[in-house]
Amino acid sequence: MKGIIFSLHAIEPILATSFQGDPNSDVSYSYIPGSMIRGAVIGRYLRHHKLSELDINDVTVRKLFFDETKTLYLNAYLLSKDGKRTLPVPLSWFKDKDEKLPEVDERGSMRIYDRAIEYELRDEDITPKRVEQGFCSVCDKSVVLYSENRRINIHNFRNRKKGKGIKEQGEIFRYEALDAEQTFQAVILCQDKDLLDILQQLIQNSTNIWLGGSQSAGYGKTQIKDKDIKIVGDNWCEIEIPFENRANDKKLTITLLSDTILRDEWGQAIADANLIKPAVEETLHTALQTPKSVIIYSGSTLIGGFNRKWGLPLPQTPALSAGSVIVFEGIGLTSEEIQYLEFYGIGDRRNEGFGRVAVNWLYEEELQATKPQKNNMVQPSIEEPSRPIATLMATRILRQRLEKKLIKKLGESDTYIANLDAISNSQLSRLWLAAREGLITGTFSPVENLLNSDNLTKNAREQFQNTKMKNGDSLHSKVVFWMNNPLAWIIKPQGLQELEVIITPEIKQGLTDNSENPLVIEYTLRLIMAVAKRAIKEEI
Repeated sequence: MKGIIFSLHAIEPILATSFQGDPNSDVSYSYIPGSMIRGAVIGRYLRHHKLSELDINDVTVRKLFFDETKTLYLNAYLLSKDGKRTLPVPLSWFKDKDEKLPEVDERGSMRIYDRAIEYELRDEDITPKRVEQGFCSVCDKSVVLYSENRRINIHNFRNRKKGKGIKEQGEIFRYEALDAEQTFQAVILCQDKDLLDILQQLIQNSTNIWLGGSQSAGYGKTQIKDKDIKIVGDNWCEIEIPFENRANDKKLTITLLSDTILRDEWGQAIADANLIKPAVEETLHTALQTPKSVIIYSGSTLIGGFNRKWGLPLPQTPALSAGSVIVFEGIGLTSEEIQYLEFYGIGDRRNEGFGRVAVNWLYEEELQATKPQKNNMVQPSIEEPSRPIATLMATRILRQRLEKKLIKKLGESDTYIANLDAISNSQLSRLWLAAREGLITGTFSPVENLLNSDNLTKNAREQFQNTKMKNGDSLHSKVVFWMNNPLAWIIKPQGLQELEVIITPEIKQGLTDNSENPLVIEYTLRLIMAVAKRAIKEEI
């Protein structure tokens, strides 16, 4: 078993269309199918040899792209944080319905119960529910669960000549694609060293490679780096557990690591887990014992695709879902049989990544699951000519957050006047005009001068002092408090960090503990103006 492993870093979203969604939408698979990788390698082969189409009678071409016994293109799954290819979550994994996967910054883990190991749950209070995440990385009793990121884009059908939608050709449709900035790991397995050398040459010369549909609309660009390409030898396997450690003559557990197309005795494709045993026998060319019992956890799906040579979609085919688990009690395989079975797989279209299996993979009845750690990404620096624009962007974002703070504050009781009959509109208008003047000067001085006892008549002073807010404070004392402590209403309860805007380490905007910050003064004056303006309207 020889092979080549390489990583695909998505520069643009990738549209690997599945049969999910409604007729006006295309929903991508959660991985990059092996058939898509094979198609990209074929395209690279044609360009390298300056051919317009493949010669299917060529022996090398058939071995490279069409012979299921020579070359296998495995699905590209998400790359784990420790640089390994993740695998589909087994459908035999269950959790308590009410238990959630803790966040990265939270302590603890989520318990997972493998019912293929122990069917009956020991804790009767548990309401079992299947694990939602699609991929996992397993190490003993620890599991890290992964989910792909997706991007939804809305498009409209345009007339190619006019460049816009016209009558009966302006339909709206939606793409749900694998998002950019994700890394997937692909594997190509082959028997012959000569084939491996050809594949290595093709992949190493493919710095940028396009995958999937709508490539002219900003989808499908991926990058392969030479440092991420490595050759593996005969003992490599997808689950990275030695074959001799999994030989067992008492139990045979088959876990499907990809969707699997199986056919019944009449040649009809059908998603039936009971067909796994005949498929294993067909691959191994030997008859297995009759199992004492069979435990099945399976799902089904529809498999399709697109043939670019024909320009037509492939027929829809039912298949068993990746992650399906079937346990045969009383059947065993040798380490050589396990190696042979895991290399060739079972079912149809194995050279496109279908029919991958893992034999006797998991042994733990209970596992502890966590989320992957976040990468410590280095933020890009911004060139000098663009820094003023970036600073302006940060300031505008900060203002938006302050606007939300202001709106939220105006909903609190201490901004509503309880006894509107205690103050006249003329005094409220004076307060509003003084605050507006303060916006022009950038200080609280106009409002402070207005509320100064020496500058108010006895009647006006009594009106400001006798007017009560709904929390019991007087209007006079409340406005004075806001001016003396302008940060008090802004930073509670999360603090200044909630408002900080960071574009890059050099370009960031936020508030400091300094109450003389122009933004702090501005929005406090706007708070006073809003309180006065609302009171005037309510009194009218």
